[in-house]
Amino acid sequence: MTIAEPETDKTAAQDASNSKRFAEIGKLTANSFNAQKQLIKRVLKGQNVSCTGCHQPLRVLLPEQLKPGQKPGIFCKKGCTDIELDMEAYG
Repeated sequence: MTIAEPETDKTAAQDASNSKRFAEIGKLTANSFNAQKQLIKRVLKGQNVSCTGCHQPLRVLLPEQLKPGQKPGIFCKKGCTDIELDMEAYG
């Protein structure tokens, strides 16, 4: 005869494991967001920034530069980097 673990111990262990996973995901998401925010700042300041995928220079399309069907954002020629920005033209 074996004594089974109480159900509450299993649930508590699963909750702790899930909490740890969510914390890790939250940390990765925050790091990714901050890295992308810094990249956007550098590009908008006029600094030369290369795509991490194809190493081509990133370019900015502002609302006043758009052709029909285009959206404002930061892009590379190959499309590896495609950051759509919510912008409007004023004037």
